[in-house]
Amino acid sequence: MKIVVIGGTGLIGSKLVTKLGEHGHEAVAASPNTGVNTLTGEGLAEVMEGAQVVIDVSNSPSFEEAAVMEFFETSTRNLLAAEAAAGVGHHVALSVVGTERPPGNAYFRAKIAQEKLIEESSIPFSLVHATQFFEFVRRIADDATDGDKVRMAPVLFQPMAGDDVAQAVGRVAVGTPLNGRVEVAGPEQSRMDEFFRDALASWGDPREVVTDPHATYFGAEVLERSLVPENGATLGKIRYRDWQSQDAAGK
Repeated sequence: MKIVVIGGTGLIGSKLVTKLGEHGHEAVAASPNTGVNTLTGEGLAEVMEGAQVVIDVSNSPSFEEAAVMEFFETSTRNLLAAEAAAGVGHHVALSVVGTERPPGNAYFRAKIAQEKLIEESSIPFSLVHATQFFEFVRRIADDATDGDKVRMAPVLFQPMAGDDVAQAVGRVAVGTPLNGRVEVAGPEQSRMDEFFRDALASWGDPREVVTDPHATYFGAEVLERSLVPENGATLGKIRYRDWQSQDAAGK
């Protein structure tokens, strides 16, 4: 089948295009780089022709509160309108575990707004809520750095590999629309402060990880289970230490 991947040249999108192609599907990478812009609507009608499924793994270029809300609301409205006109039968969107749980941040609020638009549209849909990606672990540490200290909350953390995310999203995309959501997460759960203490040690990073119950995660304090899935989540197979070894070998 023809599957359009919005954000198809990004981290998860490029993996999806490859995996779907390996399974015999016509996977089309759609992004500003390929002439498709969901914010302006440019190229949407053309890329939707003959598509049975659309997967949206795009992301806002800015996490500033107004900008991120504008991105997800405008792009999703444009996308859904183009899909309805083309007769697309399944809309799949990648979202985040914990968006609906307090306390939220600006990014989570924007993702909730995106999901609401999808749920209220006439197009059958599936939402894939994923935990944080291994690929962003170093950025999280950098964002939490204060001098030579990395402040992390002692809350549960269950990140996963981008390859496992793409595998899960692709599996949902070629199935029957859920008209609901599924959660996916990494195979191992630990406390966030302990995870980063081990991670920095493995990187040979001299920064000290400090346990701070009030440390923020992308601008908001988090509760014990804000970042981990509920029971029944689909778990990936790749562990962080194995992913790190493969990542290092590939550099």
